Amino acid sequence: MGDFGVLSLLPPLVAIVLAIWTKRVVFALFAGVWVGGWMAAGWNPITGTIKTFEWIVGNVTDSWNATILIFDFLIGAGVGLIYKSGGVHAIANALTKRIKTSRDATLLGWLLGVLVFFDDYTNTIIVGNTMRPITDKMRVSREMLAYIDDSTAAPVAGIALVSTWIGYELGLIKEAFGKLNISMGEYYAWLHSVPYRFYSIFAIILVFIVAYTQRHYGAMLKAEMRARTTGKVVRDGAKPLMATESDLGQPKLEKGSIHFFVWPILSLVFVTLYGLYYTGKSACEGACSFKDILGNADSATSLLWGSFAMVLVALVLILATKTMTVEEAESAMIQGMKQMMMATVILVLAWSIKSATEAVGTADYVVGLAKSANVPAGLIPMIIFLTAMFISFTTGTSWGTFGILMPIAIPLAHELAPNDPHILFASIGAVFAGGIFGDHCSPISDTTIMSSMFSGSDHIDHVTTQIPYAVTAASVGLVLYVLFAAGIRSPVILLPIGVVLLVLAWYFLSEWYGKKYGIPHGRVPIYPTEISE
Repeated sequence: MGDFGVLSLLPPLVAIVLAIWTKRVVFALFAGVWVGGWMAAGWNPITGTIKTFEWIVGNVTDSWNATILIFDFLIGAGVGLIYKSGGVHAIANALTKRIKTSRDATLLGWLLGVLVFFDDYTNTIIVGNTMRPITDKMRVSREMLAYIDDSTAAPVAGIALVSTWIGYELGLIKEAFGKLNISMGEYYAWLHSVPYRFYSIFAIILVFIVAYTQRHYGAMLKAEMRARTTGKVVRDGAKPLMATESDLGQPKLEKGSIHFFVWPILSLVFVTLYGLYYTGKSACEGACSFKDILGNADSATSLLWGSFAMVLVALVLILATKTMTVEEAESAMIQGMKQMMMATVILVLAWSIKSATEAVGTADYVVGLAKSANVPAGLIPMIIFLTAMFISFTTGTSWGTFGILMPIAIPLAHELAPNDPHILFASIGAVFAGGIFGDHCSPISDTTIMSSMFSGSDHIDHVTTQIPYAVTAASVGLVLYVLFAAGIRSPVILLPIGVVLLVLAWYFLSEWYGKKYGIPHGRVPIYPTEISE
């Protein structure tokens, strides 16, 4: 790895700037990887291009990545079967008998996002696929659905007491504690860091506030107003990552049944949960608690098993009831897989740009800048939070950011404030919170891409509409880290202050943007009660 200094920021910045400027995320991502390849090859364009494709091939053939790619195609096949058989519309019709308004639909999406707490990938799949036909019918924009999907996935999984995240998080803490001979239990430290994960907490709360009040700001206000007044859940010219309607054609509405939706989705959920238990139990030595089992689980393999079960159950039900012929079912599966092609390309390139940033030392450069700052101990959590935000934004990975920063954050806190556990807990929380924030805002993040994918949203539209809300929650968190540095250590005091600041920021921004766009209070009409059909 060469010492590129500030130039190490070039690959991710090229990708991010081009993605936002051109709205062509594949072109932008490849350009970022290619620039990284040139740099890693000493700026030689020929060997740099070879290096670029080595990274791409390496990421495709990586065992975990390949499992996720196959899982994506199987999910596409399952969605194709469920949609074409009329199952999606049947469940939408059944649920919309209880879901009367656009507000009900967005609140249900938020609730589902909180309830599916055990894995962020599974969360995006279930919430996106389940809610999309319902929110479409209630004239909720795909951008809003993607925001709900994304902001109740990683933030919820990251602070859940039982999830696929906790094992990785505990492992990072345990490793750092071991090197420093810290006797404190890693689970104890993890649990006490949760109240200091300000971004995650406020991101979840802000989704509820926005869904309940229907008051928006930024690009989301325009998107929601468009959907309510015109019924267009995606903007003209948008390119949703899953264009189900145009790819699969009209479903068999006359034969559709809720069973074609319910049983495949339940199979996906339960087989995935069993997979998490089985793989975690197999990897666990001796007596294992449920937390240990889930912490050692192989989420990629579990999701693969769950997606195959989803396809198998849907296929058996559809063929057994003669809703579709074998030829029609095969065609629906293939068309469903085709829907995943764009998302798959983006995922591979997102992984590849991480390889590029590792090769040129992007993260090492950023971390070096943070370490060189000689600052008071109370400022450590704030600095770590800002550093984690930047690393995760430029690399598009939250877990990668955790792995980079945790071995630095814990020693810094322990060395500068050995007698103040609050600084240690807040520093751990800042790593996790900052990593999730940058991951939410980055157009090259795999989880952000998957939220766009399963919500059927244009990816860049999702990123640009979510950023204002993410920045709001992060800004409130930043203020609390400043108060922490000023001496207010207790989360019992900090969190209520944060909630008040969050509500005030949301109120001010919705009022300001409402005046700017001529929409009183930034409040969009509730469909259908406030809009004649």
